[in-house]
Amino acid sequence: MRFSNRVAIVTGGASGIGLATAKQFGAEGARVVVADIDEQQALAAVAAVTSAGAPDGWGSVCDVGDETQVAATVKGTLKRFGRIDIVVNNAGLMVFKPLVELSRDDWQRILNVDLLGAFFFTQQAFLHMQPGGAIVNVSSIHAVETETHVAPYAAAKAALLSLTRSAALEGKAKGIRVNAILPGAVDTPMLWNNPNVKSGEEKIDPKDVGTPDAIAQAIAFLAADEASFVQGAALRVDGGRLAHI
Repeated sequence: MRFSNRVAIVTGGASGIGLATAKQFGAEGARVVVADIDEQQALAAVAAVTSAGAPDGWGSVCDVGDETQVAATVKGTLKRFGRIDIVVNNAGLMVFKPLVELSRDDWQRILNVDLLGAFFFTQQAFLHMQPGGAIVNVSSIHAVETETHVAPYAAAKAALLSLTRSAALEGKAKGIRVNAILPGAVDTPMLWNNPNVKSGEEKIDPKDVGTPDAIAQAIAFLAADEASFVQGAALRVDGGRLAHI
């Protein structure tokens, strides 16, 4: 199995893409840390991950926008498993407001989770991960093509691509690969609870909606040895949605 004897941290790992990714790593032999702000959901996710085949799992309550909690999650991972091989920065938030209604707090809340959370975990990975490790940042097609009312989310996801490139440059010398994935429309509550989708402002063709498992498989590829020569890449996984004329 591709991830035997490896330890993976998945942020926002209790639901949606994060849970599918945690289960994918577990099914391929990894010991998995589910880092999530919801304790009960994290514990349930760990049970699902071990049922999928993970030899061990641990749920860490973590607000990724809190640097202290990120450090505690990493410390706990090292104490329990002795190493960190993979970090998937998946945790994310959206707010749906016109630009004229956005507050500083709205921006700060989204940037804390969607951008700084990835930075905090990347920094910790650089401090503790051994050569051969991999970081995968979950960005979004909103980083390159977006819509109204999601400016902080789109900006954070675009900045996450820049962070990926910078981290890839510095990570190369450490033997750590850093890449990003850009999911399109995915069958998760975040998609269907989007007011733009509910109102019909954003048109979603069912053929353009992917599954969390499809995204998880792409993330696993970027974390695996098969992608050993992939560094600083941004892999779009959107079913061809952005290729439309």
